[in-house]
Amino acid sequence: MGLTDTADSLMRGLGLSDPVIRLGVTGLSRAGKTVFITSLVANLLDRGRMPGLRAAADGTIRAAWLQPQPDDTVPRFDFERHLAALTGPDPHWPEGTRHVSQLRLSLRVQPRGLFGGLRGMQTLHLDIVDYPGEWLLDLRMMELSFAQWSAQVLDRIGGRPGAQPFLDALGRLDPQAGFDEPSAQRLAASYTAHLHRARDAGHADTTPGRFLLPGELEGSPALTFAPLTEAQSASPLYREFRRRFDAYKSRVVRPFFRDHFARIDRQVVLVDVLGAIHAGPPAVQDMRRAMADILSAFRPGRAGWLAQLLGTRRVERILFAATKADHLHHLQHPRLAAIVTAMLREARDRADFQGARTEGLAIAALRTTTEETIHQDGEDLPAVRGTLMDGRQAAFYPGELPENPAALLAPAAEGATRWLDGDYAVMNFAPAPDTLRPGDGPPHIRMDRAAEFLIGDRL
Repeated sequence: MGLTDTADSLMRGLGLSDPVIRLGVTGLSRAGKTVFITSLVANLLDRGRMPGLRAAADGTIRAAWLQPQPDDTVPRFDFERHLAALTGPDPHWPEGTRHVSQLRLSLRVQPRGLFGGLRGMQTLHLDIVDYPGEWLLDLRMMELSFAQWSAQVLDRIGGRPGAQPFLDALGRLDPQAGFDEPSAQRLAASYTAHLHRARDAGHADTTPGRFLLPGELEGSPALTFAPLTEAQSASPLYREFRRRFDAYKSRVVRPFFRDHFARIDRQVVLVDVLGAIHAGPPAVQDMRRAMADILSAFRPGRAGWLAQLLGTRRVERILFAATKADHLHHLQHPRLAAIVTAMLREARDRADFQGARTEGLAIAALRTTTEETIHQDGEDLPAVRGTLMDGRQAAFYPGELPENPAALLAPAAEGATRWLDGDYAVMNFAPAPDTLRPGDGPPHIRMDRAAEFLIGDRL
């Protein structure tokens, strides 16, 4: 953190400038980060659908408007374009996050209570930071050596899509051969191809994350390495890949952590639980392990007054949100929330112990379905109806989630390859047209409760 950031933190701590909440939105690929941010901002600007946010319901929030983001070197989150994609005449899902972006939403509030009238109107700035979920996976690498990372990857890679061609190439390496750049590039490309296929199949444990979304680093030596075996540790290739691995950590991962993660006040962790369940037990176990590793990089807990003055932040509140709740009838939402809470039990317990407040919710940042009951094989099934991506209307019953999350998590932890007692389906629904009304943001499920937990205490 630079001198300017420290000075700004000191001014805010002394009450000499407007308070700022820096909200990080975190999640793995396809968890819905872009849609979450767009819906949150739109529903704070037009608060008609936010009864669960007390400051909106009782009139404490008098106005909300967007301002230029405070960091001149960080791109602006393209809120207007994403909102138009979701709610326009031809609604469609916006592009996923491919780089870091930021948006500042300012809220004009009139504090309530005995001294509220004496304090007068105040302004609270909400700085929302969006970054690719793939990059989150790298945080666990910061404390690993190349040998440790290689061992972990090779221990888990067997049987995953695209792994065998890479493992075959790895087995053909001559430990005594000298370093050859074209051979190194081919091996790294084979490993990268495996990462793409594993991610597409629902696996969350795919590092390095920048191999999936390289950005401006594409083709650089820092993104040209792969895991190697202990038997190859004396080879020139091993020494060069170890050097590149260390360079990746020091020049890519650590600056990202320092510039973004270490400055977060409140955190949202979005999890596509339904997608992982549909993919099967290995995907559920991968997601549980990946999210626990990611959250271990945060510094949860409430910072003391001196730390706040000097800008040493800790994450005070963490929301664990299972997305796409609109794919289920509301009767199953408590079970979905219980599953995401159980999946993240270890990380959540650590955060609670260190003083952070945590909450688990089943949400839909944009509601795309309506509920109905369908009759099938003599049973009445609680279903949802929506528009599929090809334009067809469909009523859908995905299967019944278990009441006890252990029915899913235990087989996943034990290495099961498929579910024995259930078949959990998933559908891709398109955004519904004509969803906006004057004074209302996009339709959602529990975004008001999410906002109340994340920022309600500061309003």
